[in-house]
Amino acid sequence: MKCLLILLLSLVSAGAIPLRKPDMLVILADDLGWSDLGCYGGEIETPVLDSLAAKGVRFRQFYNGARCCPSRAALLTGLYPHQAGMGGMVDSGDGSPGPYQGYLNDRCVTLAEVLKPVGYRTLLAGKWHVGEQRPNWPIDRGFDHSYGLISGAMNYFDIRKGKTPNTHRIFAEDDREIQPVAHPDYYVTDDFTDHALAMLRATPDHQPFFLYLAYTAPHWPLHAPEALIQKYLPRYAQGWDPIRQARHQRLLDLGLLPPNTPLPPGEVSSWNDLEESQRKQMSRKLATHAAMVERMDQNIGRVLDELHRSGRLENTLILFLSDNGASAEEGPLGKNFRPDLTGPIGSVDSYQSFGRSGAATANTPLRKFKKFTEEGGCRTPLIISWPLTLRHQSGHGTDAVGHVIDIMPTLCEAAGASYPKTLQGRPIQALEGQSLIPILKGEAGTDRHLGWEHLGHAAWRQGSLKVVRDQATAPWELYDLANDPLELHNLAPERPETVKDMDAEWTAWATRIGVR
Repeated sequence: MKCLLILLLSLVSAGAIPLRKPDMLVILADDLGWSDLGCYGGEIETPVLDSLAAKGVRFRQFYNGARCCPSRAALLTGLYPHQAGMGGMVDSGDGSPGPYQGYLNDRCVTLAEVLKPVGYRTLLAGKWHVGEQRPNWPIDRGFDHSYGLISGAMNYFDIRKGKTPNTHRIFAEDDREIQPVAHPDYYVTDDFTDHALAMLRATPDHQPFFLYLAYTAPHWPLHAPEALIQKYLPRYAQGWDPIRQARHQRLLDLGLLPPNTPLPPGEVSSWNDLEESQRKQMSRKLATHAAMVERMDQNIGRVLDELHRSGRLENTLILFLSDNGASAEEGPLGKNFRPDLTGPIGSVDSYQSFGRSGAATANTPLRKFKKFTEEGGCRTPLIISWPLTLRHQSGHGTDAVGHVIDIMPTLCEAAGASYPKTLQGRPIQALEGQSLIPILKGEAGTDRHLGWEHLGHAAWRQGSLKVVRDQATAPWELYDLANDPLELHNLAPERPETVKDMDAEWTAWATRIGVR
């Protein structure tokens, strides 16, 4: 008996037998560019996420749903967005039920609804955006506690100063709408973290938690503390060309791009052709975007410090990703949505985006942006850390293909939870994703067949081949991502039979999931 006890203790200390179910933390950024993070080639200082990548697994080919609502629905349910009712964007809930109803339907289950029955305390801090009205809030879909933005983007300093003077954004705590108290030091990224920390500290020591921490950063409006903006202004004084060139080289050095991958021109305006006032404005926009990303990284560090303090960090499965690529709204240089707000860019009295030029910089060197199904719209960084389990995979990068639909089966496997066939007597659709746990153990990924459709933008990936189009009436373009990850060489004219076969695959998939 003594020998058996010694053996069990040694296995536990080696991580072969976890002490209990792992805690789980899913962190979602909003409109993050593919190369914004330092560990993905960026000049923005993100030491916390860089450290997670150095100690975990970093994915080179991970995908989302190309836009906020579809990605969030797929992440939460393990289904394609249409199957969960979110083929388009969020709606008030007054529309007809179906693939584009604009809120999660009753034929899907959320991560919270799956993990709660096996003992998890289920928590959300941040942005929801998959159901605007009750009974479609987090508290209605399995979360024990939630705090954050039910709607989409908001003013980071004062929710009352919205996209238009009459815009109303819903912010809620559990089952009641609230209005965060605006004060001189208020910043919503900090606020989400404050409440996430409070939720973690209120979790009993013996109970595992699932925390979905969904930041709005760096989604426009471009808002950040002034001191951080000032820190980054010199880095962007010369414009986007040197930034894009440096990012491209670092991506090559990091092995995130195949050798000899070129840097395409990108959809950026000519810096030299801009007026001096425009150059100053765009430098400040880029600096504000960078400041937003760094502030998010700092706040993630606060969460990790709390997990370390509480002794939970070693057995916490952490995933970090973005809901889509950087946003090109509106125009080549962005837009001032509130001309009546005349404060400096980045301040409470401003409401600006950085447009195609800023998005092309953030997404360097990928093609297109948020909402498009080219790589710049639907490829995301993914960092997975689980110290107790991934010690032997520290700093590992993988070319395995994954998709946000894989998060549900991954967390189910890690938690020992069974994905249900029914919930409260209602049939539940079968999972579409597959667990990433084998990849985390060092196995190679399998060939995947993955589909996208969002407001006419469509794509189908089959192995390394991908067809993509920007509207339903446009012809498919064909790319071999193994040799052409930037989608520069359209093979469709040379391989019409391949396009025909992949179109048939996409059409069958689209019919099955409810694409209209």
